[in-house]
Amino acid sequence: MADSSIPCIVLAGGLGTRLKEITNDLPKPMAMINGKPFLHYVFVYLTRQKIKKAILSVGYKAFVIESYFGDKYLDVEITYVKEKEPLGTGGGIKKAFERISDYAFVLNGDTFFDIDLGALKEFHFSTEADISLALKPMKNFDRYGTVQMKEERIVQFEEKKPLAEGLINGGVYFFSKNILDTVAEEKFSFEKEVLEKSVSEKKLNGKVFENYFIDIGIPEDFQKAQEDFKQMGS
Repeated sequence: MADSSIPCIVLAGGLGTRLKEITNDLPKPMAMINGKPFLHYVFVYLTRQKIKKAILSVGYKAFVIESYFGDKYLDVEITYVKEKEPLGTGGGIKKAFERISDYAFVLNGDTFFDIDLGALKEFHFSTEADISLALKPMKNFDRYGTVQMKEERIVQFEEKKPLAEGLINGGVYFFSKNILDTVAEEKFSFEKEVLEKSVSEKKLNGKVFENYFIDIGIPEDFQKAQEDFKQMGS
């Protein structure tokens, strides 16, 4: 389990373009899974991981998320950081870090990777990483880019292509706010402008988790989540 004093940034500003007919033009994390928003299950997960504080980076129709979750949901206190215009994943993370003094977990509000956050944090410090990434082994896929490793260090990010097997970035991170100090832009991609550009300069370490992973970005996986989450409880 995670250290309850460490907050978690949740990126919840996505529009959900490919799910528009399903979400009725709501933010993607508000897509309904068995009668509850996908983000509800993220908070169930954070509660189980003993996270006590979440900073939600919100943008598109932020009021929908705020009105549903309020200032506290389950056992998690919530602070909202609002994007007046889409800032990209990097911009959203950087803005959220304005509310944090040091380290934080970072995850997406439209994916679910059921890892032990405490194990990721311990891995981070034991390997003296600059940024630690949770990696997921996948088979027979073409939706995701992959990472190449040398021991625990990530040495290359590769573009999307059909693969029989590979390791993908699971979208869960642990690092300190000072990592973004050198980024002057307000609007940028964390994956492109930070991870890919600094792979040879910073120590980006990846820990492989076999745990359950789903990304509801396409209708097929949105429907799959309806069945999968029945087994997880509410």
